[in-house]
Amino acid sequence: MKALLSFSRSIDALNVFVGRVACWAIFVAILVSAANAVVRKMFGVSSNAWLELQWYLFGAVFMLCAPWTLQLNEHIRIDIVASRLSRRVTNIIEIVCIVLFLMVFSTLMVWLSVPFVFDSLKSGETSTNAGGLILWPAKALILIGFALLLLQGVSELIKRIAIMRGDLAEAAGADLHEAEAERILHELAKVDPRISEGGMRP
Repeated sequence: MKALLSFSRSIDALNVFVGRVACWAIFVAILVSAANAVVRKMFGVSSNAWLELQWYLFGAVFMLCAPWTLQLNEHIRIDIVASRLSRRVTNIIEIVCIVLFLMVFSTLMVWLSVPFVFDSLKSGETSTNAGGLILWPAKALILIGFALLLLQGVSELIKRIAIMRGDLAEAAGADLHEAEAERILHELAKVDPRISEGGMRP
């Protein structure tokens, strides 16, 4: 288990690094968007390449930061339901969902994306828009993003199993999510008296 946890930490470190680097694409996208707007207004010149570069950068942020978001436990989830369950049941649900949904879907996307990317690279595929960019880098983001997400799924699976075995302490993030769920229920109860901490009263 120590070797697996070490492998998990390596995956986490990789996705944190990739996510932090990819975040800068937001700043670059803002600069590109601003420059494109200024050039278009001042000189009446525009380019499809500039517009496509913006969605390339957005795609980079979306795909490359998703594994980091998973590592931080920040994906949308139904915490109001999860907070009512025991830690053991919650961990079992997490393991089942990681194996049956996250890993299966990510593996399928990686499998389908490999020929998708290499065919585009081999053919030199470009955008159908005049002056558009080559397409394989954008398609490669899909492959890389899902490959990293699959790796992060492996890391999360290792950590959940380690937690259930008692080899790893529960992350503090889980408590924060449950506390937020409790806070939301408390606020809703102020608005509608029928709502209690256990849900809706008849």
